[in-house]
Amino acid sequence: MSVPSAQEFHWQSLARLSSSRVYHSLAEVGGQLYMLGGCDAAGRPTSYLERYSPEVDQWVSLSPMPTARAGAAVVVLGKQLLVVGGVGKQQRPLKAVEVYNTEEGKWRKRCSLREELMGLAITVKDGRVFAVGGMGPDLMPRSVLQQYDLRKDVWALLPPMPTPRYDTSICLQGTKIYVAGSWLGSEDTISMKTKRADFAAAIVRGRMVVAGGLGHQPSVLDTAEAFHPEKRKWECLAPMATPRCSASTIVIRDRLLVVGGVNQVPKSVFRGVCRVFL
Repeated sequence: MSVPSAQEFHWQSLARLSSSRVYHSLAEVGGQLYMLGGCDAAGRPTSYLERYSPEVDQWVSLSPMPTARAGAAVVVLGKQLLVVGGVGKQQRPLKAVEVYNTEEGKWRKRCSLREELMGLAITVKDGRVFAVGGMGPDLMPRSVLQQYDLRKDVWALLPPMPTPRYDTSICLQGTKIYVAGSWLGSEDTISMKTKRADFAAAIVRGRMVVAGGLGHQPSVLDTAEAFHPEKRKWECLAPMATPRCSASTIVIRDRLLVVGGVNQVPKSVFRGVCRVFL
């Protein structure tokens, strides 16, 4: 499979957010981007819900969430957004679960989690939601696997994972759910050109693109690079217009949107949206 060259990537600045935001959640429904919650410039979780329309490059404020939260897990169920857990105003994990109907523009509270959790990972299969791991009020990672049925509005416990995990990655392939934690080491690795952490990353047209993050000093980075799977090497891309880390990302129509984040150390939240497009 041929992949785009590094020269085909460039950044474009888009409409700014209505306010500074970090640790917000993103989801896409019908080509529209929804941004939920997150912390404001003072570090307080918010209840904001905003929609971005790529066709007109515009953000619109919608009905806020019943529960203010940051770092929530979000999954799309048809035309609905299911929002699970996260961190509340008291800086503690939440058990609150809410669903937003994008056609009706209304929120409904749903069956809560069995315990307060933040940093859980979530996916959906045949209308059933699977939530794995997370961290409880005691700040200990969980090995729990839960299943949610939207029609019955009930959570069920499934066999736990062998390893407790927090803020992990999850993906669905066929009938299997894969949960990936951090790497301890490998003989088959290819280092990025720039040391970085807390960066934006996504697959765009067959290439892994990474951008921003915290550098070695530490300093917030604007640099970007893409991995070429055939050449097995990283190639530099044009930098972002604004350095940032702790941003939220989503791919829509082969475009990587990098939304919000932090642009100073110590943390100072800023507004702004950029995207990579081909």
